[in-house]
Amino acid sequence: MSDLRSILLVGEGNFSFSAALTRFYSSTETRVTATCLQDKDAALRQRQAADNIQIVEGSGGAVLFEVDCTKLEECASLRGCVFDRILFNFPHCGRKSGVKKNRQLLKDFFLSCVQFLADEGEVHVSLCNGQGGTPVDQPRREWFNSWQVVSMAAEAHLILSDVHKFESEKYQSYKCTGYRSQDKGFHLENALLHVFTRSLPYGSAQVIKLEEDVEGQRVQYNMPAELSDFMFREFLASDSVHPVKLVQDLILDGVTERWPVSMTTATHSFLLTAKQWETNHCGVDGEQCYWIHLLQKGFNSDSSLATELDRLTLVDCQDTHKSPSEKPLRSKAADGSRVLCSHSTDPDEDLYLLRPSLSPKLSELHNNNQEGKMNWGSATEANVNYESATVCEKLSGRCNGVTCLLHGMSGLVFRNLPVNFWNMPAFHELLLRGVFSSQLEPVKSFEQMFDRLLSPLGISIVAEEGGFSLMTHPMGSVGKVLSRTSGDGADDITVTVSINLDILAVVLFSIPDWRLLWSHDPRFLKQFAVRPSPGTPYHAFSLFPEVFSFDVSFWIGSSWEELRFHSLVREASLGTVEQVKLIDKFSHPDLSQTSYCYRLIYQSHTHALSHTQALKFHKNLESLLSSRLQVTIR
Repeated sequence: MSDLRSILLVGEGNFSFSAALTRFYSSTETRVTATCLQDKDAALRQRQAADNIQIVEGSGGAVLFEVDCTKLEECASLRGCVFDRILFNFPHCGRKSGVKKNRQLLKDFFLSCVQFLADEGEVHVSLCNGQGGTPVDQPRREWFNSWQVVSMAAEAHLILSDVHKFESEKYQSYKCTGYRSQDKGFHLENALLHVFTRSLPYGSAQVIKLEEDVEGQRVQYNMPAELSDFMFREFLASDSVHPVKLVQDLILDGVTERWPVSMTTATHSFLLTAKQWETNHCGVDGEQCYWIHLLQKGFNSDSSLATELDRLTLVDCQDTHKSPSEKPLRSKAADGSRVLCSHSTDPDEDLYLLRPSLSPKLSELHNNNQEGKMNWGSATEANVNYESATVCEKLSGRCNGVTCLLHGMSGLVFRNLPVNFWNMPAFHELLLRGVFSSQLEPVKSFEQMFDRLLSPLGISIVAEEGGFSLMTHPMGSVGKVLSRTSGDGADDITVTVSINLDILAVVLFSIPDWRLLWSHDPRFLKQFAVRPSPGTPYHAFSLFPEVFSFDVSFWIGSSWEELRFHSLVREASLGTVEQVKLIDKFSHPDLSQTSYCYRLIYQSHTHALSHTQALKFHKNLESLLSSRLQVTIR
């Protein structure tokens, strides 16, 4: 911390570290408060303790005795105090205490000290090599035989933000003592200092009620709760420094070196009609779509609570985790979403879905543009180079009416997918489309451009019929470039470029988990404020988050939908489940019932996730499964 005003030390022995720290900050206004568990007489029996205490108090610091670091709130002298840094050097329960007792000591310390920690404060815990249980410990103990310091801190909503060598030489007067309650020092060789900071609190899944204009009609619907945190984040705003925006700028800069691009900046509805989707499937299966039941259709909005967002209105936002007395659980009809096993539809029923791709919208805009109904972005709106059709024809070397101008749009799209490491229920798509003469070999030109731009960053090009895919391991496809002929005998080719900006951002900035892109923690976005070039690795603000595994087993009913189960997993866990595995299936021969057993893997790179919190999420899931899917928990 740059402005370190107050330091609290707990569990001191001979106060030599407190004295050394006082000397280190002697030229600053930093105030040191040192505490120990022993009474004053016992503490003074420690070698040089009296001299060290005098150094601390002589510099304006305070020394407190009989302070239990697991019950700091009981110390009257500390009440109302807030500290920028709290230190606990080489904690130990004393004598030959086992790892379980020392884990409990850490847990109770974290739960107590966090009450006195400044909002941007740090908790420093020094441990002997191997005790912490992190990959930095070398050699590393088995996890069950370590003190599991990250898990213990998570119980107090703290995350490990840094870990490095304990610099004992920095404090030369420090004499470590207290090993097994004796006047002996701990082994400082390869000892590690663990730095913990506050995690943001978890939010809650919410049902967002939206109004939009779709095909000329005003409609109202509920956005599925598991998607609520993806809404209205504006990663692609013109002044954004989010990695998704940086990646889009990279692609557009590369494309505009060869072809002019006109990006639309108009707001488009999240909702499509089934007819719009059937006209342009965009390679997405109907089972991967979020199908929506409307709440209202064809009305005039007069809600005084509505906030207008161009064509889209946020009407209401409700917490889905309230108790039944506060808000009844949503019925299937009120939930607003369902899964269709087939994309065949009843012509008499109006069906809607959340856009799984921008392709239908871009096709609609392209058609309107040909009819003169659509104004595409100017150079200022698009923030990319825009050149007229005349210039484009010069670039292409032909003036037969066919231009190589690319029209484009980008925005959020939705896919109803099982929970897995790289399955994103929402992501940002960049879509470009243009008409070229086949003589220009546009697909080959795009391949050369992407090879130059992305191959050095770990993206490979895989040829496919009519184009190619951009691939990376282990995520799979990052994007596609496809072409099709006009079909009327002309030699014109329509080329479509589709890029998953989120996956590409994860790859280009070495981000370990796509869910980090959606973090509300300012420490994530702060790294991108200087607009680092792609290839600059991301530095985690939460190190070595623990993984927890829980199983859930239940008898299914006649209306069982597996994708609905995965949606509830996302909603109940607030996105902390990274993988769901079906590990057992049993059909009872007499009862004609089927049971499923799933294993859920919990991990969060954005928040402190403790065993207690993960279990709370899991119990909430069991409750939602019983009430929403009418399954019987076993």
